[in-house]
Amino acid sequence: MTTGPTRSHFLAEESDAVSGEVREHDALRWHGGKTAERIEQLAVEEPLEIRLAGRRFTLTMRTPGHDEELAAGFLFAEGFINSASELGEIRRVRGRKGAPEPNAIDIVLNVPADGLRARLKRNFVMSSSCGVCGKTSIDSIRRRVASPSDSARVAPAILLALSEKLRAGQRVFAATGGLHGAAIFSLDGTMIAIREDVGRHNAVDKVIGFALTNAMVPLAHHLMMVSGRLSFEIVQKAAAAGVPILAAVSAPSSLAVELAEEIGTTLVGFLRDGSFNIYTRPDRILARE
Repeated sequence: MTTGPTRSHFLAEESDAVSGEVREHDALRWHGGKTAERIEQLAVEEPLEIRLAGRRFTLTMRTPGHDEELAAGFLFAEGFINSASELGEIRRVRGRKGAPEPNAIDIVLNVPADGLRARLKRNFVMSSSCGVCGKTSIDSIRRRVASPSDSARVAPAILLALSEKLRAGQRVFAATGGLHGAAIFSLDGTMIAIREDVGRHNAVDKVIGFALTNAMVPLAHHLMMVSGRLSFEIVQKAAAAGVPILAAVSAPSSLAVELAEEIGTTLVGFLRDGSFNIYTRPDRILARE
């Protein structure tokens, strides 16, 4: 099985991650009625085709990089696999001349055919109802995921430092201003891994894929932070990975709060500028030791 990087490789790998995720393009800068030519750096966006045993399964628009983690994290977070042991092999699709295709991943699963068909049917039905019938979607996810650990605790001072750490780790965002970030932290505020992508949900899938392939799931003694807002989809993905505390720079949606409340996730929003809002399960943050 192709796995994600180990923790010891994390910092070294991130140091040169920007090169394949950024492209340059000419632009005209307008300011004060004057224009000037300049070179702008753009975040790369390309399709990734995910196949299951050679058959086309889904297509997502993503920023290239950590594609194996993205595929693994997506399958796990969406309930198509239940553990890393069900990932038989993750491999690049080969073209006619034998060279690996940059935008196609093939995954062989250790899941019986009947069981896989049942999961595919269940999850596609659930996905089609998400955002249309919120209660149905929440009930489906509640039955699929376990409640996160009640023992996790984080001090407010630790939370307040996360925004700066997340921004400092977003190297492609710093170059382009065009990517979302998702990061896993230990409860003492140490960053374990960070991933970036044009899609917020893809960034979360990548970082969950990192955790899954490094035997860290469930993330019972960790927290996750994302850039931007918190959607229903982000909450359900974090819940699938056992994340007890989920934070974001911006606001949560109403359905995201409903799901967090039902599952038992501590949801934190507007974590920036020395303050934050706690929407659910404040005891994990405010409880005295």
